[in-house]
Amino acid sequence: MTKSYGPVRAVDSIDLRVPHGQFYALLGPSGCGKTTTLRLIAGFEKPDAGQVMIGGRDVAALPPYRRDVNTVFQHYALFPHMTVAENVAFGLEQRHVPAPDITRRVAEALDMVRLGELARRRPAELSGGQQQRVALARALVNRPTVLLLDEPLGALDQKLRKEMQIELKDLQHQVGITFVFVTHDQEEALTMADRIAVMQDGHVLQEGEPRQIYEHPATRFVADFIGLTNFLEGEVVESRDGVVLVKTPEALEVWCAGAGLAKGSSVTVAVRPEKIEIHPGARPAGVNCWRARVLAGTFLGEQTEYRVRLDAGPEVMVRRQNLALNGANPAAAPGAFVYVTWTPDVSLVLPRSATN
Repeated sequence: MTKSYGPVRAVDSIDLRVPHGQFYALLGPSGCGKTTTLRLIAGFEKPDAGQVMIGGRDVAALPPYRRDVNTVFQHYALFPHMTVAENVAFGLEQRHVPAPDITRRVAEALDMVRLGELARRRPAELSGGQQQRVALARALVNRPTVLLLDEPLGALDQKLRKEMQIELKDLQHQVGITFVFVTHDQEEALTMADRIAVMQDGHVLQEGEPRQIYEHPATRFVADFIGLTNFLEGEVVESRDGVVLVKTPEALEVWCAGAGLAKGSSVTVAVRPEKIEIHPGARPAGVNCWRARVLAGTFLGEQTEYRVRLDAGPEVMVRRQNLALNGANPAAAPGAFVYVTWTPDVSLVLPRSATN
């Protein structure tokens, strides 16, 4: 599927297959093409080339109202002069559904989102989370094959947003409808999605289950966009028995799990901060162990993030869980010397051709 706006190709020959009943996330930065993709599915835009198949039928030429989809937007667009029940009933009324069926289906939809007791209220009398649930009920009451969600949690505060992530996932399991969810928030995608498509410049760079994408990113962009990652550029100087030794320009030698990389290959080593251990005191045994100086420590609640400089030159970020009740941590003081270690199996090696 392809869509251009003048010289700009917003969606560039993407091919996505979303299994029925899955929670599927389109993830990427602003301008990557994820919202355009959603609009193509919804029928608000027509593709320049390609098909939009829903339930085995190509709907690319059909207007939105003839597609078996509904869309929930970031701004819920509730009718302020209508009650909650009237907002939810509006779409059914436009389809001339019999009044008794409307009453029953509206009650079912509101119970589904736990708003049955608020049916007579108006949107201005609801919280942000309640308004979001009204928008969901209004979309679900039509029983679409696919529910499209365009950053519907973006207007909520962080605590409510996290609560709604869980509620939305539970609701999707309950109704069994295919959800296609657009977001730029990595945590949202990892928390809710069964599968994720990471997009950049109109392309899908990687598609798969959340754990697979986080633990085995295909490119440097994916590794950098999904969570925090340390990157070390280098060259393979030894390769044997499924491990490689990478040497950086600072002469740092890093053992990594990897196979099929020839000696002399230019690579990027990616290591997640939470995979790195930080040791005050004596040097621990093992490979991938370097002395370092703590430059800064930032308390993040459940963990502390350290910025350290290895004696060999580069800076790395380390995240350490705050397990002690009082948060005491002997490695916390800036200026302290520590040892930094990580095992070869957590060092992801990306060929330089896959670093974009």
